[in-house]
Parts: sequence; C-alpha cells; structure tokens
Amino acid sequence: MKVQTTLKESVAFITFYNPPVNALPTEVLRDLAVHIESAGAEKGVRSIVLQSEGRVFCAGASFDELIKLQETDEAKEFFMGFAHVILAMRSAPKPVIVRVQGKTVGGGNGLVAAADFGVAVESAAFKLSELSIGIGPYVIGPAIIRKTGIAFFQQMSFSPWRWFSAFEVKRAGLLTHVTENMKRVDEIIEEITSAYEKYDEEAVAMLKAEIWKDTAGWEKVLEEQAEKSASLLLRKETKAILEKLKGK
Repeated sequence: MKVQTTLKESVAFITFYNPPVNALPTEVLRDLAVHIESAGAEKGVRSIVLQSEGRVFCAGASFDELIKLQETDEAKEFFMGFAHVILAMRSAPKPVIVRVQGKTVGGGNGLVAAADFGVAVESAAFKLSELSIGIGPYVIGPAIIRKTGIAFFQQMSFSPWRWFSAFEVKRAGLLTHVTENMKRVDEIIEEITSAYEKYDEEAVAMLKAEIWKDTAGWEKVLEEQAEKSASLLLRKETKAILEKLKGK
C-alpha cells in the first residue's frame, strides 16, 4: 500500500505509507492528489483525514528521486507533485485534518500547512531541511507563510539543521492541536469529524472557499515556485551535495 482511502461513516481516511520514512516520490504525490480530490467530490463525506503509517509522519521529497532527476521538465514535474497535493487540499469543499505522529521534514510541512486542522502528538518534530541540500522550500513556502507569517518561515527555512517542536509550530499557527499521546490525537480528530457530521455541507464548502479565497492565483504561483526548485536541483553544485550525501 502506498496510498489508500478508507471510508468510515462520513470520514474519508487517506493513508500513505512509503517505508522506511514516508518520503514522497512522484507516484505517491500523484496518488495523494487524486485521493484527496476524489474524497472531496464523494457524496456523504463530510471531512477528510490525511495520515501516514509508521513512526515518521513524512520525510518530504524522495531523496532517491531527487538524485535521479536530470532534465528540467521532469524536475519541475516532480516539484509540481507537491503543488498538486496542496491545491487539492485547498480545493476540497470539506475540512482536511492532518494527523501527525512523528517527525515531519521538508515537503511534509507543506501537507500540514495546507490542512484546515493539524493535530500532532507533542513528541513530533518539524524541520525544513532543503537549504542543506542546495535547494529551498519554494513550493510549500506559500502554504507555510499563509499560516505562520514570513518571520517563522524564515526561522525554519534558514535553520535547516534544527528540529522545531510541536509546541513551537503550534504557536506559529502551523498546527491547531498538540496533545500528549496518539490516543488523545485520535480522540481530538474524532471530536472534529463528529462535529462536521452535523454541519450543513453547502455552508461548510462556502466558508472554506471564503477562507482560502486569498489563494486564487496559487496555480501560477506554485508552478513558478516549482521552476525555482527545479533550476536549483539541476545545478552541478546541488548534484554534488546529493551525491556526497548518497555515499554516507
């Protein structure tokens, strides 16, 4: 299983799993976007829970795939995978809740930022590591900045060595809930999804569209950001860093 959707009453649970650390290659990114779009269009679904299996929530971009990319178009298409997932989360006419059980790196933070609710265990940790490999968190940047503002995004992106605690990212606005254990995480998610069983679907959809109306131009913005990432990735300097890290 890479990505699957399980319907439980009015909730669509979308689960991704790519061991050992849930890195995101093109295939998983593409499937995530499709599953989110399908759940958003599914009659009877009132909320969407995005989650992963294993101890790590998401390690971001697939390192193996980054090393292999050699052409501008394919590199851009890879980074557009993150854009498509973010746009699918934004456009789903129902709330998207992200369940975070562990470490979240790079592009995984974009999934958290694009959610309407982010529920994490207090032991979870967050890092934007892109600068350390010669690129930057360009595609996910707009989603993070929208939630936290530029100051916190600067702290995270300019500190690629540093793990930020769940409490730090909640104070910045990236998460909505931080709690002591996964049992409580699931209880909070159940409280949220149970509430949305009672709310009028059209009213929820209209309110979500209103909340996200400032992102109307994101299709173009995120494409431009993907081009930036692709251009940096294909430089000889970045490839040298990746090859060096590959050898460790």
